[in-house]
Amino acid sequence: MKKDSFPIRINKYLSEIGFCSRREADSLICDGRIIINNIQAELGQKINFKDNILIDGEIVSHNKNKKLIYIAFNKPLGIVCTTDTKVEKNNIIDYINFPSRIFPIGRLDKFSQGLILLTNDGDIVNKILRAKNYNEKEYIVEVNKPITKDFIGKMSKGIPILDTITRPCSVIQLHKKKFKIILTQGLNRQIRRMCKYLNYNVVSLKRVRIMGISLDIEIGEWRYLSTSEVLEINNSLKSSSKTI
Repeated sequence: MKKDSFPIRINKYLSEIGFCSRREADSLICDGRIIINNIQAELGQKINFKDNILIDGEIVSHNKNKKLIYIAFNKPLGIVCTTDTKVEKNNIIDYINFPSRIFPIGRLDKFSQGLILLTNDGDIVNKILRAKNYNEKEYIVEVNKPITKDFIGKMSKGIPILDTITRPCSVIQLHKKKFKIILTQGLNRQIRRMCKYLNYNVVSLKRVRIMGISLDIEIGEWRYLSTSEVLEINNSLKSSSKTI
């Protein structure tokens, strides 16, 4: 990173250099695992270019010549989307075993499968995850009982969960107990909570698309995004500026 980028919040800094997401940086701070100039870091703290940063006792560098990496992964059931390999055994980082540090863009819960993107580009992570950007994510969902028109209608219009109303979305029935849903927000366990509100339980949940990138690899496999896919993402995010 350039000197004129400083001072910068520690969580934003760690995201920008591709160490981890902002959310996971905050978790590391809360767990007391980040030390800045021999003092334990605090949430919201800003750092300067020459500050000495240690995470779990290892020095963090600015990665001036970092090569940007973008990966599409078909996450199997049981894998947890976290970079904290010290805490979670079945984590996505150990499973992929990529030779350099990457982290997931957003999450799929442990009992869901399908497409997830990983990168070391913190800026693109923040832009994709920012709710106001209305980036589409498409899922195929199976529930435990027959779907009704009332279910489709209510899911489409919005469901009250987590102290808010979900955004209107596209919901199309595919089979007796299966539907496709396209979301433009990413609330915690959103689809499961929406179904639960209507007295349905999710039996299986698979993400098949993120923006213009579709799931086209076998379960447990990954591939690099093509140049055209990366350009498409960046073009769709042009209106999104960096945050402080």
